[in-house]
Amino acid sequence: MRLTFLGTAGSWPTKDRSASAIALDLDRELLLLDCGEGTQRQFFRSSASFMRVRRIFLTHFHGDHFLGLPGLIQSMSLNHRAEPLDIYGPPDAEEMVGRALAMGYFRLRFPVSVHALAPGATVELDGYSVRTAAAVHPVPALAYRVEEGPKRGRFDGARARSLGIRGPDFARLEAGESVRVGDRVVRPEDVMGAPRPGRSVVYTGDTAPSDDIRKLAARATVLIHEATAGQEIESDANVWGHSSARQAAECARVAEVGALLLTHFSSRYKELEPLESEARIVFPGSLAARDLLEHPILQP
Repeated sequence: MRLTFLGTAGSWPTKDRSASAIALDLDRELLLLDCGEGTQRQFFRSSASFMRVRRIFLTHFHGDHFLGLPGLIQSMSLNHRAEPLDIYGPPDAEEMVGRALAMGYFRLRFPVSVHALAPGATVELDGYSVRTAAAVHPVPALAYRVEEGPKRGRFDGARARSLGIRGPDFARLEAGESVRVGDRVVRPEDVMGAPRPGRSVVYTGDTAPSDDIRKLAARATVLIHEATAGQEIESDANVWGHSSARQAAECARVAEVGALLLTHFSSRYKELEPLESEARIVFPGSLAARDLLEHPILQP
């Protein structure tokens, strides 16, 4: 499981930052969280491939979060994609994506399905789920929680030895097979700990501080929170439907997340260290994402 930040700019791209887009590699497929202008070019600069994108989750329809969609889909078509693409977004998704796909003259060579989601909705997919919450923004907007299904408990070697397990039978039990020891059958569940929760990634999109998002982020492995501004203009940012780096860190602290990655930085901030430092005062595990940052998400 790995994140690749394709764009970390707020509102419009800069010389150093592309518009909002994050690739989440689940190994079996690649998810794209937002698709701002220039996303397809950023893919070429990264180790990720846009042809592996199976699903796109759009937080809202301000241009810096979706204007890369027509170009990306046309490039997929020109590269002979045949696999279906599913696009998810707020309640206005069908209308907005429909308009984007109607731009220009091109032949769509693969099926595209659009799914409108309400706040609080959950989508169950292959081995993971995606849950939504309302973001606080001037237009309909969603935050997303992508979460793996529960994992097997850890193998308890001491327990296995106490039951007489020896040699290759350890590997057989770890692989899910039962083994016989004398007149007793030892099953995998006899030597496994309790199931562990899967890894989870929460992405806020654009939002002012939100109780709903704090609840969505509860104990997430990684929280990706917008940090458009520093605390010196925090109140103005909130009026515009945005958060400061300090407020992002406060959300991470209250939600007890494992790590905080900041994104969506206003062009007024040429350097990100001040925003990162502001967040670390509240939540030490804070990191300001840079374009093309790759961040592995390890199993706890």
